[in-house]
Amino acid sequence: MLNDLQAVPAFVALGHQVRLDAFRLLVRKGPEGMPSGEIAAELAVPPTAMSFHLANLERAGLVVSRRDGRNIRYAVAIERVRDLITFLTADCCGGRPELCAGLGSPDPESCGC
Repeated sequence: MLNDLQAVPAFVALGHQVRLDAFRLLVRKGPEGMPSGEIAAELAVPPTAMSFHLANLERAGLVVSRRDGRNIRYAVAIERVRDLITFLTADCCGGRPELCAGLGSPDPESCGC
């Protein structure tokens, strides 16, 4: 389970519109992810700026990268995201976890996870 010092960088990283948009795009793409150039094009962000934002998300542990030929492909770090959701809901509703049932659970038909 994450502690505060581990969770805060993830929240800070997501606190920027471009990084939040990139993260959400990568969540939709699932474990296959996509090349940084395609992310930049889809979000209409200059490639060098996109690289900066993706590196920030990677340092926060929210995405992972791998070389794919001449490209760098990014994908969501799903286990870290699960840990972050668990961190957020650990003390749900004053010890009444049933009130948080399903919180953070995606629609199985829309999730590629």
